[in-house]
Amino acid sequence: MNQKALYKAILKKIKKYPKIVVFRHQIPDFDALGTQWGLATWLRDNFPKKTIKVVGKDQGFFRDDLYPKMEKVPNSFFDEQTLAIVVDTANTARIDDDRYAKAAEVIKIDHHPNHEPYGNVVLVDTSTCAASELIMVMIQSFGKRYQLSKEAAVFFFSGIAGDSGRFMYSSTSPQTFAIAQRLLETGINANQDVYLKMYEKTLQDLNVTAHILSHFKVSKKGVAYYTLSHQEQVDLGIVAQRGKDNVNLFANIKDVHIWCSISEDKEANVWRVSIRSKAVPINEVARAFEGGGHPQASGAKLATITHLPKLIKALEKLL
Repeated sequence: MNQKALYKAILKKIKKYPKIVVFRHQIPDFDALGTQWGLATWLRDNFPKKTIKVVGKDQGFFRDDLYPKMEKVPNSFFDEQTLAIVVDTANTARIDDDRYAKAAEVIKIDHHPNHEPYGNVVLVDTSTCAASELIMVMIQSFGKRYQLSKEAAVFFFSGIAGDSGRFMYSSTSPQTFAIAQRLLETGINANQDVYLKMYEKTLQDLNVTAHILSHFKVSKKGVAYYTLSHQEQVDLGIVAQRGKDNVNLFANIKDVHIWCSISEDKEANVWRVSIRSKAVPINEVARAFEGGGHPQASGAKLATITHLPKLIKALEKLL
């Protein structure tokens, strides 16, 4: 089935079900939340008679004026009248609420490699820089029949800005800029409505950055990385999910080709890794370490910090 046929199939499912629940991946980033809330807002704007819900665990590390709190949905909500739409999530193990399986049908909308094509309808396009971009392409294919509100546009713009590195990553395409233009045409102010809410820092954030700049390491072949143990996170006043906030400090440093953040997640008993690259694809190495993602932006896990040298060695081999 080609892309346009998939768009029509998804729209048909949306029209069919009176109840729709939008899911995304665990430990969400800007694209996961921006896509989730953007789609839910667009659905509410255009299908007011339907009940639209947004689920997942509250993370508490995004500003409250950027994304709303997650909604509480009882198990009884899921029945034969419920459609689950899962966005920005490559595999079922990462879906942040396993009740998607209780829905009558499941739609997958994603821009990661389709290693697990779960769901009744699967829309995957790895050429788009963000899931928000992919959904906007689909919305635009419907023509002028459906409105795109400023509120939905803010969410979608944040998703695209996040996954494109504010339009600096190689995944950014002419289509990405065209979608951004369409979103700006709704009247949003990119700086006030999006960027300040996404990237404004506090003095505490500055202390975290100072700590990282005092403790980072660079391998002989140009792999930069920093680690944040649970105790360091406690001392700095941050949670594990915020450990990757500074990963792109090394994005524009000469002779640094790959860079990583490695943060201990005490609750999950793992070390979470974010990996970025200027050019060489790093997603296959990420897959070898219980992760995956995009060629220049991926995530992984380490069962113990003693596995870190093995990860760095694997990344150095790419260089």
